[in-house]
Amino acid sequence: MNRTDRLYAIVEDLRAISPRCRSARELAQRFEVSSRTIERDISALQQAGVPIYAEVGRRGGYALDRSMSLPPLNFTPAEAVAVAIALSRTEQQPFADEARSALRKLVAAMPGPEGERARQLAARVQILTEEKPESRYTGSIGRVIEEALLNGLVLRIRYADAQGVLTTRDVEPGAFVGGRSGWWYLVAWCRLRDAVRVFRLDRIADAALTDEPVPGRPLEAFDADIPHMIARTPALD
Repeated sequence: MNRTDRLYAIVEDLRAISPRCRSARELAQRFEVSSRTIERDISALQQAGVPIYAEVGRRGGYALDRSMSLPPLNFTPAEAVAVAIALSRTEQQPFADEARSALRKLVAAMPGPEGERARQLAARVQILTEEKPESRYTGSIGRVIEEALLNGLVLRIRYADAQGVLTTRDVEPGAFVGGRSGWWYLVAWCRLRDAVRVFRLDRIADAALTDEPVPGRPLEAFDADIPHMIARTPALD
């Protein structure tokens, strides 16, 4: 995560738990940097006018002014737990970090008693999972592709075919495709082949963003032709 993204994420994290506070150590662990880096980030945000203040004491830390916190949401405890169940299997899927952030904001923005009822109800739901589930979503590669899709940028990848032969290609990312088997694919316009190709994520050895915006291609051009799979998009309404 670059510094600009981290600064934004810090504000969103503090907004989600406001008026409670988060210590520099907790923020450092969350964003995988040092406490000193967090302190510099907080100072930069304060100088930019973000209303973050420090609370002293054993339970102290940094807090965001209540005026910038999220308004109460009319989620019932059952609705909140249903969302948590739906998101519980996103660990090996695109935008997993954003899914966890969204859930924290949802629960933090619920009125106090309802949020606590949601936590109590969640404690009565258990989801069976393997002790060490097989990872079929390559996190580091996946995050680069997520950023490329979000910002509309061409990717440069090194890809291994079924025989393990590596080629370097510039591709225009079009869509993520995930199947029941757990495999995730990138559907993209491959400039090496001058056609749409489907790349299995675990075969992408390396992926890097370029500064080149992707040309405007219709979404229909990226229809994935993967045997025995029916593609559908996530419903947002």
